[in-house]
Amino acid sequence: MSRAVPHEIVPLKNRRNARGMRKAMTEAELKFWNAVRAHRLMGLGFRRQMPIAGYIVDFVCPVQRLIVEIDGSQHGEDGAVTRDAVRTRVLEDAGWTVVRFWNDDVLGDIDGVCSHILAVVEERRPGASIDNLER
Repeated sequence: MSRAVPHEIVPLKNRRNARGMRKAMTEAELKFWNAVRAHRLMGLGFRRQMPIAGYIVDFVCPVQRLIVEIDGSQHGEDGAVTRDAVRTRVLEDAGWTVVRFWNDDVLGDIDGVCSHILAVVEERRPGASIDNLER
């Protein structure tokens, strides 16, 4: 049984920004998208650059309420670390699980990134196994 994403009013500015971000993905985002789009990752459906809770998240699997963020080196700077922590807390308070990867992780080990995502999904579903994920 799939859980629908509750619809929220998204300001036009955020919609435009998300659309622009989909057209200008980083190399790491494009590599991840090619690995997961069209239900390629064990049947999980992902969307890219989607507005949620006032933010535009990199990737989201709505059925699993899972957000995947792919971070460049700028996210390691002091101010960014704090902003990312607040962003993660807001998204988790809204009922999402947030998983973050560095660009280098995606570019150098996409299989490991995908395996980690599947492990997170399996961990969140008691009694489930990767073989039984919804398609």
